[in-house]
Amino acid sequence: MPANPTIRRAVIPAAGLGSRLLPLTKATPKEMLPVGDRPVIEHTVRELVASGITDITIVVSGGKSLIQDHFRPNPALVEQLRADGKKEYADAVEEVGELARQGHITYLDQHGPYGNGTPVLNAARSFGDEPVLVLWPDDVFVADVPRAQQLIHAYETTNCPVLALMPMAPADSQRYGVPVVKEDLGQGLLRITGLVEKPKPADAPSGYAAIGGYVITPAIIEELREQTRRWYEHRQGEIYLTDAINAYAASRAVYGQVISGRWYDTGNPADYLVAQMATALAHPEYGPILRKLARESGDAPAPSTS
Repeated sequence: MPANPTIRRAVIPAAGLGSRLLPLTKATPKEMLPVGDRPVIEHTVRELVASGITDITIVVSGGKSLIQDHFRPNPALVEQLRADGKKEYADAVEEVGELARQGHITYLDQHGPYGNGTPVLNAARSFGDEPVLVLWPDDVFVADVPRAQQLIHAYETTNCPVLALMPMAPADSQRYGVPVVKEDLGQGLLRITGLVEKPKPADAPSGYAAIGGYVITPAIIEELREQTRRWYEHRQGEIYLTDAINAYAASRAVYGQVISGRWYDTGNPADYLVAQMATALAHPEYGPILRKLARESGDAPAPSTS
C-alpha cells in the first residue's frame, strides 16, 4: 500500500434516536427528514460519492428501514413513471438507485455500548489497514470542494488522522469539542493535540469547533477497541470517537482541517429550520417564491397560536 493511500471507504453512523427532533422522529428516522428536495442522509451520500468514495457502510438500528428503502433501486416504479410520461420523476428515482450503486452502500445493525464510537467499531472489521472517513448523516455542507474531499486531501498531506473544523463564535464553545492547536501549517491545516469537550468561552483553547467529520486510521480503531474492553469491565459511560482520538493524540500526530464552505446542522429544531430555509433560498425555483413570501409576510400580522 502506498504511503498515502487513496481513501475509498466511509462510515455513516445512523443509529441515533433523533430525540431532539421528537415528535418528528417518532416514526420517521431523523436521517430521512427532508432538506430541500432530498432526505438529509442523501446529502451525505452524495458528498461521499462526489469525493471518490466507493464503499459506504451505513450503521443503523431498529426502525431505520426507510433509509434502505430510499436507496434501494425500484425498477417497477421507474417503469410505471416512464409509461405515464413522467420522465423527470423516473430519472430522479433511477438516479438515487444509481447513487447507491456508485457508493456500494451496505448496512450494519449497531450493537454494543451506547456512544458514537460504537458504530465505527461495528464497521471496522472490513477496514483492514485502510484509513476511513466518518461523516454524520445530519450535517449538510455547501462547498465548492466537498468537505469529504477536503479531509481526504488533508490526510494525503499528513498521513495522519484528521478532524473537520470550522471557525466558531466564542459564545458557542459550550456546544462543541474545541481543538487544542499546536501549530498552524497554513491553508486551514492545523496540528492539534486533542479536544476539550464543551468548554466555557473563557476556557476554550482555540477559536475552532470540531464538527463531525473525520479521517480515522487503524490505530484509532485500536483505541476504540480498548475503550470498549474497559466498558465491558465497568459498564459505565459511553464510547466516544473523540475520546479515542484524544487518547491517540497524547503521543501521536493528529490534524484538523478548517473546512471551506457553509455548514448546516440538522440535529435540533432551530438548526433544522435554518438548513431548510437556506437550502430552499438557494434553489432556483423555490428561492424566488420564498423571498416573495418573506416580503409579503413582513407587512402582515403574525398568525394566532391560540
